[in-house]
Amino acid sequence: MKRLKKIRLHREGTDTLLIVLVFLLAANAVVYYVAGERWPAVFYTLLLASAVFYAIIVNFFRCPIRLFNGQTENVVLAAADGKVVVVEEVDENEYFHDRRLMISIFMSLTNVHANWFPVDGHVKLVEHHSGNFHKAWLPKASSENERSTIVIETPAGQEILVRQIAGAVARRIVTYARPDDECYIDEHLGFIKFGSRVDVFLPLGSTPLVRVGQKAVGNQTIVARLNPQA
Repeated sequence: MKRLKKIRLHREGTDTLLIVLVFLLAANAVVYYVAGERWPAVFYTLLLASAVFYAIIVNFFRCPIRLFNGQTENVVLAAADGKVVVVEEVDENEYFHDRRLMISIFMSLTNVHANWFPVDGHVKLVEHHSGNFHKAWLPKASSENERSTIVIETPAGQEILVRQIAGAVARRIVTYARPDDECYIDEHLGFIKFGSRVDVFLPLGSTPLVRVGQKAVGNQTIVARLNPQA
């Protein structure tokens, strides 16, 4: 059984939420001063639209406190909330230069955008790559978009690559992982603002446990099992 605890707001949203709040308050104050008495419907329409818009922004920066309640050995968890858009073998040419099982999760604007470590292990590599801002669900986004690459070695010695990818709207990738860090399931790997995607590349022989179109919950959904013999 998964265990979900109370929800808080992510620290990455502090500045954005404050700036948006100040802007909306100022805009509503100006409209009230100019048209509040003559055209109250205009003011109340803007007020309602502002409240809905701000609620959407707050929802985006949700930061659920989640703990995985299960065995973590040879388990790969979803690194993000969203929809599974890829489950297939591909050539990974940035780090491994061989065939890997790729599982990708696309995050819409309504999803939590915190990212979690999908496995326990040791961080071997963290690299940021400048790039384009294609729509995140397109296949070429994985290799051409702005992205961060994190390579993790599991306690069994298997290497897992996690790739945070910016989308057409997302313009900022935050990566907390650092080379030589010990990392664990339940910990945040990073955050991507406003629509994006996370790819995980696993050794061949790993067993995928999700299908394309399925909804995944970060740090809760088991997306694959590693083959200890691979």
